[in-house]
Amino acid sequence: MKPARSLPILIGRKPLLEALQQGTMIEKIFLLRSATGPEINSIKQLARERNIPISQVPVEKLNNLTKAQHQGVVAWTSLLHYVELQDAIDSVVDKGETPLFVLLDGVTDVRNVGAIARTALCCGAQGIILPTSSSASLTEEAIKTSTGALRKILLCRIPSVQQAIDVLRLNGIQVLGTQMQGAIPVFEADMKIPSCVVMGAEDTGISKDVIKRADTLIKIPMAQQFDSLNVSVATGMILYEAMRQRLLS
Repeated sequence: MKPARSLPILIGRKPLLEALQQGTMIEKIFLLRSATGPEINSIKQLARERNIPISQVPVEKLNNLTKAQHQGVVAWTSLLHYVELQDAIDSVVDKGETPLFVLLDGVTDVRNVGAIARTALCCGAQGIILPTSSSASLTEEAIKTSTGALRKILLCRIPSVQQAIDVLRLNGIQVLGTQMQGAIPVFEADMKIPSCVVMGAEDTGISKDVIKRADTLIKIPMAQQFDSLNVSVATGMILYEAMRQRLLS
């Protein structure tokens, strides 16, 4: 069942283009695969500049979203506010805080994202990084699951996990990849320093690029042999350890 949206969708080329030019927060854009023209090119360019996900879809998908004349273009307005990753890092540092971010690498279940945001806020993490190439659209269900935490934590959209890691590295923030076969237990990692924890999809885990480029791969020791923990539960355990270390330092 589709969740009801409390903000209207944008329908048509000109309304969406004007909204983008005015800085309206857009959650996701749906474009007809065969759509072409100057306005379509401008929409794509502005979406890329603002890290807004674009999904190229068949006409049936657009017809399911609206019964109006959509001209091959439908967009969801956003219920939340997004900031550039660099701006988020600068904001945290300017406050005199030690950065603690969560990078979601392929987490697409909106309920997991909501639960992660709730835990992250409670454990002192300042922001969540959402790659536009592999993230859930943050709907009312995600906000409800987060009990409002998604409105209080910094949300950063960036085109890819790789670009996120580059920005983090340039700012001296260590990247901690989470993996069942991680090199060290979570409590042996130094999370008192600026850190970003990368959480992967429940079925595939973190991507190969994260495995190669992470500063450290950490794991959560478990008493019983089992497939894995739920990603939101695992995130909570790791962030609580980060908070414990920082409170004791």
